Amino acid sequence: MKLGAFSVSLAVKDIAASRTFYEKFGFSVFAGDQSQNWLILKNDEAVIGLFQGMFEKNILTFNPGWEGNAKEVSVFTDVRELQRQLRSLGIPFASEADEATTGPASFIVTDPDGNQILVDQHR
Repeated sequence: MKLGAFSVSLAVKDIAASRTFYEKFGFSVFAGDQSQNWLILKNDEAVIGLFQGMFEKNILTFNPGWEGNAKEVSVFTDVRELQRQLRSLGIPFASEADEATTGPASFIVTDPDGNQILVDQHR
């Protein structure tokens, strides 16, 4: 099962303070818009997203169709196929991708400890 690019999406209270904190660890802004309360930061292959007021909890995020630099890969498993595979394994969903569509879609599952996992396809 190929899930695509991986990052941790952090629910932050003060995006400016969080940005300054993670920049001290060597992260730099890679994408996003601080005025819209979201930034993506990278340190080598490590990727974190800072999201103020968008999520209640931190989320593990996978992006099918992207590699670690948010560049498209030519061959990938569509989010709807990943959803079907996980459903067949008995994984319950908090939200589901519409399987009647193509292109961008996402689903969310929750692990046994309450951690959310977002599989978010942008293409």
